[in-house]
Formats: sequence, structure tokens, C-alpha cells
Amino acid sequence: MSTAKAGHGTTDARGAQGAGPALAGPREWAALAVLVLPVVLISVDMTVLGFAVPELSEELRPTSGQLLWIIDIYGFVLAGLLVTMGSLGDRVGRRRLLMAGSAAFGAASLLAALAPTPEVLIVARAMLGVAGASLMPSTLSLLRNMFLDARQRLLAIAIWASGFSAGAALGPILGGWLLEHFFWGSVFLINLPVMALILVLVPLLVRESRDPSPGRLDVPSVALSLGAMLPSVYGVKKLATEGPTLVPLAALVLGLVLGYVFVRRQTTLADPLIDVDLFRSRVFSVAVATNLMIVFSLVSSLFFLTQYLQLVLGMSPMHAGYVLVPGLVLSVLTSFVAVRVARRLSLAAVIASALVVTASGFAVLVLTSADDATTGVVLVALGFALIAAGAGFAETLTNGAIMSAAPPRRAGAASAISETAYELGGALGVAVLGSVLTAYYRANLTGVEGVPAGATDTARETLGGAADAAAGLSGSAGAELMTAAQNAFTSGMHLTSGIAVVIVLAAAVQAWLLLRGHGNPAVASEPTASQAEGSTAAEPGAAVPAPAADGTGEPAGEGAAPTGPTRNG
Repeated sequence: MSTAKAGHGTTDARGAQGAGPALAGPREWAALAVLVLPVVLISVDMTVLGFAVPELSEELRPTSGQLLWIIDIYGFVLAGLLVTMGSLGDRVGRRRLLMAGSAAFGAASLLAALAPTPEVLIVARAMLGVAGASLMPSTLSLLRNMFLDARQRLLAIAIWASGFSAGAALGPILGGWLLEHFFWGSVFLINLPVMALILVLVPLLVRESRDPSPGRLDVPSVALSLGAMLPSVYGVKKLATEGPTLVPLAALVLGLVLGYVFVRRQTTLADPLIDVDLFRSRVFSVAVATNLMIVFSLVSSLFFLTQYLQLVLGMSPMHAGYVLVPGLVLSVLTSFVAVRVARRLSLAAVIASALVVTASGFAVLVLTSADDATTGVVLVALGFALIAAGAGFAETLTNGAIMSAAPPRRAGAASAISETAYELGGALGVAVLGSVLTAYYRANLTGVEGVPAGATDTARETLGGAADAAAGLSGSAGAELMTAAQNAFTSGMHLTSGIAVVIVLAAAVQAWLLLRGHGNPAVASEPTASQAEGSTAAEPGAAVPAPAADGTGEPAGEGAAPTGPTRNG
């Protein structure tokens, strides 16, 4: 076991005198606050875009396919690159990658805000995905190497996860205000000051960390990971909207074949892009799958609820945001409640119960109506509160279990797997349930008496298109077209909510059956001496200390009291 001098004593991977893991000090907690900023930003960006869909549809006039790509291309590209970026961060330095990604994210946000056409906006969103892929795994892997004590780490992960919910809560209010006072592109401009703050504070508070012996980056694996992700998601999207035609089926098969080749290649490499042995752990595998399902449900619900509140119930963006805020705030609170509950209940019990709560929220949404605004608002607020509360409760413990299963030196790769599940879940939530909703809406919005065929075709593209077409009609034809569109959309929302109930309940049963008897690794696991050994490398030009327990490249316990395990440096 490596040791490093700290004060007048010796601190190793188990803290002072081997008593326990070195505890995080003030600098680590201040650094955590900075690392939460990218999480909040990405969450705000995801939420606020959903509220901008009606105005964006009116200004840029995207087709239904372009609208789906505008929303989910970010998640697709990000999910395809997360594994690569997590592994890259282990090699070049996680803080360095975070800084580069922050600068690129700001530049792509500016392009998105000023996009004159749907095609340019799609390109800008793809660029945001490339930049965003470097942010999320960097934050979680840096966190993993700063907080070695299991309980401190779980609390830190709860704070990190609550940043996701807090950003989602802030997004509707901030986005609603921006959309009522400025143009739709302003929802992207809010990223710029946050990125500037990250670029200033990260070098001051966050220590660099990396894998000291990462090996070379396997370029064919990078290509295979992208080749597996993008065709698969494209195939799922097209199958949902166009049915089992040749092109989407071929794309899906191609993606699955490349995915198989990718996994097989990882088992033969000395330095794989993904450590597939991590998936031999049942806890790790189920936690990753649960993360995917949590975000799948949360993001898909935001996709159709924002449109329902604004275009069916006629609410302003800001007022629609207020309806969702209680659920998002509850998600933050349940993240911290999960920290205390984790000490008493098993992982199986917590995750299964949380997913049942989420499923009950979707069941409530099946009862919504296109005619009664008051009842609709109450049911949406209640249903989304249940969805978000279940998500917040589960994701703290699933992330804790994932990061506890990985050695510090592979934190970037492990966090990338967790974030891939997040982003793939969000992308698939929109692609699958969003496409099912779109297909149902288009199939059930048939010709309305007195409405020209051209106006009906425009209305069948998106609900925003229906509002635009209805506004251009005289007499009662416009009102009748909008009523038919609202009814078709609401019925489609009932169908997708019912499908979500089945999917989430299946995930709950799976978690309960597979995790029984495994305790709660999120609070019980500690890194072993071999895991802590060699978990970092010093920054270029710095003196090379003995490998530190915290993976930061500085001696564990630096600045701590002579005999205590807390790191205050």
C-alpha cells in the first residue's frame, strides 16, 4: 500500500494510521460545488428546450422528424461519445477535459442560439453533444477520486444528483421568463455565463487526476462505439414512426452487430475502452440499467407534458414551468432522503420501491383530459411529482453503487458507463415514446370538415404546427382543427404513459429479483488497497508524489491535522 507524508504523520489509503479512508476537507467540498455547475447547466438546457418547442416550431417550422432530431440529436451524440470521453479523461486528465469541454459547450450554445434554420440547429445540438460528452463523466470521476469515504461519497453523489434535479427545476422558471421576454434562442445563451464561471473556478479549486498507467486509446473501439450507437438509435426512431421498413431494420441490425463486435474487442484488449469485467457484477449491471430507465421515464414525460400544458391547456411557458417545479424540487429532496434510508434498507428494496412510485406517476397521467384545464393541471402536477420523486430517490443509490464498484484509477470509464445510461435513456425516452406519441397523433388527426387538406397536413406534423395552421384559418374551422389536434395529442399521451407504466414496472421487478441479498454497496463498500494504489498521476511539471488514496495527484491528508484522516487541502 502506498503512503504519503501528511503533516507530521503518515497517511495511507486507509487514512491516518490505517484507521479508515481519508475524509474530504473544505477544499473538496468547495470543489464539489463547482463540479455541480455543469450538471445543473446540462439539466437546465435539457428542460428549457422542451419549453421552447412551441415557439421554436413556429419560428423555424421544422418537420416532425426535424423536431425530434433537434431534441434528441444532442443525447445521441453525447451517448455515443461518453465512453470515449471518459476513457480519454483517464488518460489526458479529467480536469483538463472538463475545461476543454466547457469552452466548446459555450461556443456550440452560441451557434444554437443564432441558428437560422432547423438544419443549423440540429448541427449545433450535435456539437453540444460532443462538448457535453466531456463534461458529465469528468465531474463524476473527479468526485469519485475526491471522496474516498463511502458515506461522504454517497452524500457527495446525492448533491451531484440533486444538481440535475435542481437544474430541471430552475429550467422551467428561467426558460419561461426568457421565452416571454426574449426570442427562443435565449434559452441557449444562458449557458455562456455558467461556462465562463466554470472556466474560472475549476483551475482554482479542482485538482487534476488521471490514470497513471492508462495505456493507449484504441481508435477502432472509438469508431465501433459510435457505429453501434447511432444506427441503433436511428433504427429505433424510424421503426416507431414508419413501421418495420427495410432501412430502419437494417440500421438496427447494423448497430447491434457493431455493438457485439465492440464488446468482443474490449475483451481482447490490454487497455479496453470499457472494462467489461465491471458488468460481471450484478449490482453494477442492474444499477446501470436502472439509471437508463429513470432518465428514460423522466425525459420522455417532460417531452410531452410541456407541450400538453402549453398547447392543449393553453398555459404560458412560465406558468407551465410552475406546474412541474414541485416534482423537480421533490426530486432534490428525495435524493438526500435516500442517503439516510440507504443505511437501513437494501438496494433492492429502495430501487424497486422508487420505480413503483415512478410508474404510479405515469398511471396518473393516463387520467388527464384535453377539456378540463383545472383537472389537467392537478393531475400533471401530481403525476410528475411521483415520477420525479421516484427518480431522485433511486439515482443517488444507483450512482453510489456504480462508483463504489470501480477502482479510482478507472473512475472516468465507470462514470462514463453511468452517464451513457443517463444520456441513452434520455435519448431513447424521446425517440421511443416521443415517436410513438407522434405516430399516434398523426394517425388520429384526420381530415376536419371545412379545413383545407394543406392545413391538415401541416397540423399533422406537430402540435405546434397545428396551432400555427389553426391561427391561419378563418371562422370556426381553426378552432375545430385545434380541438381535434388537442384531442389526438392527449390520447397519444395516454398511450405513451400506459406504455411507460409497463416498462418501469418491469424494471422494478427486475431490480427486486436480481438485487435481493446484495445489501447496499453504495454505503458498505470501501476501496481496497489495490484499488487505491496508483489511482492518479501528478500534473505535468509537478513533483511526483507517492500515489494518493484520493486519486488527485496530491498526498492524501495534505493540510490535515497531524493525526486525523481529514483532508483540508
